[in-house]
Amino acid sequence: MPAETIPHKILRHGERTPDRPAYYVREGGAWKPTSWATYADEVKAAAKALIALGLEVGQPVAILGFNRPEWVIFDIAAMAAGGVPAGIYTTNSPAECRYIIGHAEAPIVLLENEEQWQKINQVRHELPALRHVVMMKGTEIDDELVMSWDEFMAKAAETSEDEFQARLNALEMDQLATLIYTSGTTGPPKGVMLSHDNLAWTAAQTVQMFQVTHDDTTLSYLPLSHIAEQIFSIHVPATSGGAVYYAESIDKLADNLREVQPSVFFAVPRVWERFHAGVVAKLAEATGAKAKIADWARDVVSKVTALRCEGKEPTGLLAGQYAVAKKLVIDKVKPQLGMSNARVLGVGAAPINPEILEFFGSLDLIIHEVYGQSEDTGPTSTNRPGKVRFGSVGPAWPGTEVEVADDGEILVKGRNVFLGYYREEAATAETLVDGWLHSGDLGAFDADGFLWITGRKKDIIITAGGKNVAPRPLEAALKNHPLVSEVVLIGDRRKFLSALVTLDEETTAAFIEVHGISTPPYESEQIIKELDAAVTELNQNFARVEQIKKFTVLARQLSIEGGELTPTLKVKRNKVSEHFAAEIDAMYAE
Repeated sequence: MPAETIPHKILRHGERTPDRPAYYVREGGAWKPTSWATYADEVKAAAKALIALGLEVGQPVAILGFNRPEWVIFDIAAMAAGGVPAGIYTTNSPAECRYIIGHAEAPIVLLENEEQWQKINQVRHELPALRHVVMMKGTEIDDELVMSWDEFMAKAAETSEDEFQARLNALEMDQLATLIYTSGTTGPPKGVMLSHDNLAWTAAQTVQMFQVTHDDTTLSYLPLSHIAEQIFSIHVPATSGGAVYYAESIDKLADNLREVQPSVFFAVPRVWERFHAGVVAKLAEATGAKAKIADWARDVVSKVTALRCEGKEPTGLLAGQYAVAKKLVIDKVKPQLGMSNARVLGVGAAPINPEILEFFGSLDLIIHEVYGQSEDTGPTSTNRPGKVRFGSVGPAWPGTEVEVADDGEILVKGRNVFLGYYREEAATAETLVDGWLHSGDLGAFDADGFLWITGRKKDIIITAGGKNVAPRPLEAALKNHPLVSEVVLIGDRRKFLSALVTLDEETTAAFIEVHGISTPPYESEQIIKELDAAVTELNQNFARVEQIKKFTVLARQLSIEGGELTPTLKVKRNKVSEHFAAEIDAMYAE
């Protein structure tokens, strides 16, 4: 049986539905479509160009840039030619870029613009395997190493159709297809090896579970070097035949959403949190009768959402109230968010406050929380239509085995589990045991088969008294306070638990205005008092040894640039401890 890889699927759409739009780019104030036939031709030409540049079967290439058609064309083309694409986060430093390109020994790199070229130019002398740099459209660099996108695509003429077809036909489903370099919370990034079967099978399961069709559209804006965005921007559309809109930038996300109104939308918690803050502020402007109608409508829709989470539909009086609530409130709010066509909504990559999911549920937007990692192509478990429980990460992914080990660690086995880490045998042996992926996360199943995440194995804090504490529940509870943006629990080998806290900029600014505060927010007595009350209340829900005894409000936010957050906004605990050592020591000084 011939292979059914993602490149095969894209080329087939080009033949079967040549005139349907495959992707859109915003140019001159309008969204301009490109057909599946043209997209398939672009993939084929780029694959031929890579072969002409000497790309060998099994050899990696690297991609560094924001979401654009060239990113995806180059990615698919590399796979079609038997190569192995590896994405790099746009926020990575020159040294981090050097590490990944060097580790992969990539001879060809695709770059977005002058800014990304400067990073590579700084470290080129440390990359002996690098032979060619290709620029995306709109940037030309005068350097012997570099070629423009048009020059690159013109190279296709040097490879015959037979040679391309031979490469494509030789692809096997268990062959290495792509490398996903981890964001590196605990050391240098590792190259997660995913096979053609990993990608195609996971995408097919997604399409089936959420009933995605060629009429569905999505907006591509999260880093394409992350597996979740690849699933939603590349592999699901390649499977369903749906169209992708490429966002202009992260800053333009809200505008682009309102223009596109996609039916499929995936976001990390930080994005949903920002939307939540915006809608809450808007709702707060309503007064009198308008406010009462909005509250009534949201209450009605919450009841309908609760039914739909269990696979039921409203009937009788509730169905009638729902129709009125939609007309009066919901159908006016959703278009402003860019959600008027929203059908499949997802959140993942980090924990989200269940209250935010419930809030969007009251706006007729059911967000499905998914849990997993690059090592299982994205999903271990997910909430899905008719099976949603806010706060849980849903039942096991269809077709996989998910178990919780005696020590609470989540284990996964299935066709989505990776081949291992690229050139890292010891790390592979530690993580992949007898076909079981050891996730490093702690969790438990409830009686109905919903998985709940309780912590991270390596994040467990062992106090000086020998007590094991999972930081996540405490951090999540304190993050619920509107003034708080981030919490990092401290206490490993210490006498008691403490916390570093950063302030939410918008709510803090409003608080300062209301209370007429003139001191810096992190020194404000009123803010400290407010947080102290929140910590006291929080502590009542935890055992004595699990209570936060002290906290410090930091003078700045944790950031990617500062090294405390990964590109997917996960906290690097070791870096936080290192960068704020003085603040931590001060809490334990007495």
